[in-house]
Amino acid sequence: MVVLRSYVSGSWQMPADEGAPLADAVTGEEVARISAAGIDRAAALEYGRSIGGPALRELTFHQRAALLKALASHLREHREELYALSARTGATLGDAKFDVDGGIGVLFAYASRGRRELPNDTVLLEGEVEPLGKGGTFVGRHLCTPLPGVAVQINAFNFPVWGPLEKLAPAFLAGMPSLIKPAGQTAYLTARLVELIAGSGLLPAGTVQLLCGDAGDLLDHLTEQDVVAFTGSAGTARRLRAHPVVTGRSVRFNAEADSLNCSVLGPDAVPGTTEFELYADQLVAEMTVKAGQKCTAIRRALVPGALLDDVAEAVRERLSKVVVGAPSVPEVRMGALASLAQREEVRRSLKALLDAGRPVFGDPDTVDVAGADAGRGAFMSPVLLRAGDPDRAEPHEVEAFGPVSTLLPYRDAAHAVELAARGRGSLAGSVVTADPDFARAVVLGAAPWHGRLLVLNAEDAGESTGHGSPLPALVHGGPGRAGGGEELGGLRGVAHHMRRTAVQCGPAMLTALTGRWVPGTDRTVTDVHPFRKYLEDLRPGDTAVGGPRTVTLDDVERFAEFTGDTFYAHMDDEAARANPFFGGRVAHGYLVVSFAAGLFVSPEPGPVLANYGLENLRFLTPVYPGDELTVTLTAKEISPREGADYGEVRWDTDVTNQDGASVARYDVLTLVSRRPA
Repeated sequence: MVVLRSYVSGSWQMPADEGAPLADAVTGEEVARISAAGIDRAAALEYGRSIGGPALRELTFHQRAALLKALASHLREHREELYALSARTGATLGDAKFDVDGGIGVLFAYASRGRRELPNDTVLLEGEVEPLGKGGTFVGRHLCTPLPGVAVQINAFNFPVWGPLEKLAPAFLAGMPSLIKPAGQTAYLTARLVELIAGSGLLPAGTVQLLCGDAGDLLDHLTEQDVVAFTGSAGTARRLRAHPVVTGRSVRFNAEADSLNCSVLGPDAVPGTTEFELYADQLVAEMTVKAGQKCTAIRRALVPGALLDDVAEAVRERLSKVVVGAPSVPEVRMGALASLAQREEVRRSLKALLDAGRPVFGDPDTVDVAGADAGRGAFMSPVLLRAGDPDRAEPHEVEAFGPVSTLLPYRDAAHAVELAARGRGSLAGSVVTADPDFARAVVLGAAPWHGRLLVLNAEDAGESTGHGSPLPALVHGGPGRAGGGEELGGLRGVAHHMRRTAVQCGPAMLTALTGRWVPGTDRTVTDVHPFRKYLEDLRPGDTAVGGPRTVTLDDVERFAEFTGDTFYAHMDDEAARANPFFGGRVAHGYLVVSFAAGLFVSPEPGPVLANYGLENLRFLTPVYPGDELTVTLTAKEISPREGADYGEVRWDTDVTNQDGASVARYDVLTLVSRRPA
């Protein structure tokens, strides 16, 4: 007998009783037992706050990103083991890859974003410096710091690997430790995942914990600095969100709940078109991948009334070829549901749906099973329904969380949007059409009710990840019934685990607080040009001043001839005088930028390796022949690159004329080497 352990307070702990059995979804045999009896949940949370949190917050974003990448690589080496164990949850190999590879992919994605988009620092600055006074001595800026609490995960049964990892990645990168509470049916797979994580020795102690069994009094011990991320049913989300500690302490609560997602077929997608075939294929995939146990699966298939028969027949024909059975059988394309209890829940929901529609394919009580005993495993047939009246309530209110979808006819784009909104909030929707006008009408109409919308057609089908696939770069969540929350979304998911604070002070103090030079702070000008300094020697505020250089009419004409930019404001005096912004011939903006580079550069070989771009370029005052240009280049932000012998330096660049007026402002981005060992 295998009893699942919890990994809390720095050790693996057995429960105080034998626990409840967890059955193999395919064979019905006992896989393990689960219980959290005797597990001190309060101590686990405190361990995360006092041990895991401080260890993470000592690391920079780049260091945390490097650990995520190392963990992803480690787990990738153990994929086959996780695939094999996934089969006991009823998952086919394709289902297992969707779960396991998807979760590992999220780790890689956040590791990459952490290195590319976040500073090698422990503080995240947001937005630009805001001037708060006329004299420039009072400014403000938003900064984000990690919450000194624990990110508590309460996960669903359907994605026992992806679910924990997609929540872990942004929390870890933000600097928050995680406590994972998996759903019971498939907790043995999550437990093995955490064994692999803990056994790797890669992550600091206390940054990942596991509670196998019921949540018990876990929420009673939350604080204002903790975060709860829930995935599961809308009803459970409402109950947990109303917990007195969650409401009383304003604990951040993010819910990603099952929803009645829809897919809309455009009127242009008639039989024989690529879009018609894509729609039928996508609907079958969403019904059968993970046996339809996806919070993003298509529950409502909205089809033009004139095409309803064609779609019904096309989908029925495809479903008839789907082999249901044991994942070990090569021909099987749909495995079992996660448990017998889950199958019974789907059947109960189907009874309500059958009141509003008739079956096109499948019998919920009968199924041919390959390689397994249909009486012992949690198998059922895919079931496609056809609603007689699309405006009846049941298809828009009842979700059968399994291989079930309902065809609903619509009249026009407005009616399709109305039906989509009847779901009262969805995680995902899709529109399959090549008609941009129809797509625009549906997308803009349905967007307020959806977290994510896919427009699928021949143009993007080759690279599309499909209706039901959340992506790390985009938000995953939805309004209303879908939980009202957001996960992932690139750095948005990281910021969810941080506190945004507005800091108001003088520019010199803001420079000191953030480590980023702020205009209005003193500059440091020495005999050593900043380009002659190695990364370790540079300081925010180090400055080079170059110029003045006089811009001549000959300069303007030669630049125009050389570049081919003979725009009239540079070459035609009469036309330029008629321009209300200039009143005469002016120098090219890029001539100004080029002259500025010549004024601030230190040309000899040295620590500066490359200029890799400009940002925030604005031309503020026209430059006329005879004007004198001076450039002030100031080290604004210095970011060492973790594990590399160089870093990035952002330079504030201010080009002024003889009157001291700024004619151009921008940031120069360079790569600067560290001092040789």
